[in-house]
Amino acid sequence: MEYTSRVPQPPLDGLIDDLYYLEGTPPHARLTLPPPPAALLIVNLGAPLRIRAGTDIETAEYADGCVVTTPTRAYDFSYPVRTRSVGAHVKPWGLAPFLPMPATELCDRPVTLEQVWGRPAVAELRDRLASADTSQQMLTLLEQELTRRLRATAGLGLVRHTSGVITATRGAVAIGDLGTAAGVSSTHLARRFKEIVGVTPKRLARIYRFAATVFAIDPTGPVDWTELASGAGYFDQAHFGHEFRAFTGLTPTRYVEVRRRFLREQPGHVLDSWPLPAD
Repeated sequence: MEYTSRVPQPPLDGLIDDLYYLEGTPPHARLTLPPPPAALLIVNLGAPLRIRAGTDIETAEYADGCVVTTPTRAYDFSYPVRTRSVGAHVKPWGLAPFLPMPATELCDRPVTLEQVWGRPAVAELRDRLASADTSQQMLTLLEQELTRRLRATAGLGLVRHTSGVITATRGAVAIGDLGTAAGVSSTHLARRFKEIVGVTPKRLARIYRFAATVFAIDPTGPVDWTELASGAGYFDQAHFGHEFRAFTGLTPTRYVEVRRRFLREQPGHVLDSWPLPAD
């Protein structure tokens, strides 16, 4: 697969980790994506994508693209046989300035790009992207569109600052202290987080801690689960195992087996850091 990415210019860099272009044949028909502490925006230029999110039983199609706020559990993602898309990996708080609704309404419920920006605007954007000569031109067009749509969002500064504390501590922070440090009540902080991130500070901290733990695993060698759980701040291995199953549906040992399968079947693949084969 061809994969190109870059960090956007200010002020988008405070909201978006990177813009990317993806084209080619997916490594597996279905992928399971554990919940990252991040949101996602995709402008689809190929056949429809298919996503089963949260606890939904049904898989939904997304022809024009999709918007996924910070998820709380794994979701299944199916690329078409030949995929082509432009998108953005977004910081947990970064989608709010582009949404016409509170992020909490989209928690574990991805929506089409059309539902967010409207059919005419999305059709026009997709036409411009499809007509671009290079992937870098596509990234520039998407950056321009996002910059144009950027709007002031009440509470964004508070949530961004507090999320930064959660990020810096990899989720190992006393949630009750966050509101005190910010000079607001815990209730007010939780309400702002739901509006802007889609989840509470406590849930976001859990996701950050889980993600940090996953990235600390080296699937190519033996794993000391006791040391890993302790280092990540879990109470014990039972707590550690519960979080793994809650976020992935897998036990820690099964997770490593699946990761090893991906690395074995797709060595050096551009998607080898997070997705798991689901087929």
